[in-house]
Amino acid sequence: MNNVIQKLAASGLLALAAGAASAGDVTVNYIQPERFSDLPFTAWDREDALKNLTEHFAKLGAKLPPDQHLRIDVTDIDLAGREVPSRRGHELRIIKQNSAEWPRMELHYTLERNGQVLRSGDARLSDMAFMDRIGRYSDGDPLRYERRMIDDWFYETIMPRERSARR
Repeated sequence: MNNVIQKLAASGLLALAAGAASAGDVTVNYIQPERFSDLPFTAWDREDALKNLTEHFAKLGAKLPPDQHLRIDVTDIDLAGREVPSRRGHELRIIKQNSAEWPRMELHYTLERNGQVLRSGDARLSDMAFMDRIGRYSDGDPLRYERRMIDDWFYETIMPRERSARR
């Protein structure tokens, strides 16, 4: 039974990765998501997490000028905390203070304007102080730490001038 679940989960992630999510001026691809360091156990929770991350990238990308396109290839994700199975059939994500379970993400990005590359590179996002910072996302948001980490990267790397305007 466990093998069947694993195969369904892998096929669901492969289908999600194969059809790159595109939103306006942002394209997000998940490269071999079945090999990511840490995503939820169940296929539907993994798909939901990747869908929510894609939507967040798209929301940030909406701030780009209309003639710019951002392509993001995510090569690894390690969500904050650790997921542990529970007896009720739902997994619990446990986040402990002073642990080495901060959020991390690896990606390659290319920012273009009318086909010309403006900026491109590999990025290793991480937030070791994720528990010590005040966040703008609700405590009920399971990806609040990852969203803030992505925001920091976006405003430092993709739109650095916009960061000062946000404050």
